[in-house]
Amino acid sequence: MYEQDYHSVPLDGCRFLITGGAGFIGSHIVEYLLAKGAGKVRALDNFSTGSKDNLKDFFSNPAFELIEGDICDFNTCSGALKDIDYVAHQAALGSVPRSINDPIKTNATNITGFLNMLTAARDASVKRMIYAASSSVYGDHQGLPKIEDEIGKPLSPYGVTKYVNELYAGVFSRTYGFHTIGMRYFNVFGPRQNPKGPYAAVIPLFIKAALQKQPASINGDGETSRDFTFVENVVQANVKAMFANPSKHEVINVACGSATSLNQVWRMISSRLGVDIPAEYKPQRQGDIKHSLASIEKACSLIGYRPTIPMAEGLEQTIEWGRGSTMLFE
Repeated sequence: MYEQDYHSVPLDGCRFLITGGAGFIGSHIVEYLLAKGAGKVRALDNFSTGSKDNLKDFFSNPAFELIEGDICDFNTCSGALKDIDYVAHQAALGSVPRSINDPIKTNATNITGFLNMLTAARDASVKRMIYAASSSVYGDHQGLPKIEDEIGKPLSPYGVTKYVNELYAGVFSRTYGFHTIGMRYFNVFGPRQNPKGPYAAVIPLFIKAALQKQPASINGDGETSRDFTFVENVVQANVKAMFANPSKHEVINVACGSATSLNQVWRMISSRLGVDIPAEYKPQRQGDIKHSLASIEKACSLIGYRPTIPMAEGLEQTIEWGRGSTMLFE
């Protein structure tokens, strides 16, 4: 991975903070920056969902630093920002079902933690802060493709928290002149995505099922479709956004601009792994929407985003990772 360069300036003089750096997406951003010779890459994580195993290959790199701490503590945020130029804020409690089961904890991490980091980054006068937004802010809006300025009402506490992030970021832009970029991720997948626990994402679960010659478990009729986005495309968006120069707060969709149904995903995975087992269907989950598809025109024009890894190619890479991963079977 990361044969391409997604930055246009030398990284050896740049110092980065990646919150949630031990998580799935955060660790990939860390990996890219270190591979490209960044001067300093500091990861902040409380390991509630992230894992040190995602960072083990970087511990010997003198440019890498790990801080164990929680973004819900403002002093931790301030300390992590010492001598930092760029912040990629990935730390959050994801998952719509998790937020429905525990809205208070989701709110604490995703809103209080976000505001802590936003305020600390403003106070530290970093060159740029970008943050993980979510396609969940589109809520009950039925239009396709999803366009940044057209959203509906949130369908879950998670969606509420991610929308509040955008509102706070907009206020900080107008009030303090601190301009951030929020990236509305669409169903990110790839190596190191954890298949364990009740809130695991669908693609690693499907790969695990196929490798064990078990049927995939699908909520609904399987015709639910998503704009599945390989993690390298998300890394590209993060890197390009950190070096963008917005004149106000901006939000952009980070996706591929194509939709794939869950039934199609299962057929692709099971066929690739030589499994011919029908999926098992369960009731539709509360808070889920039927279809999701992004317009990526704004991301292309604002930061020069161009998804380089299509869904099928990313799925191939993820399946190959799954074949050799112990994470799927721990």
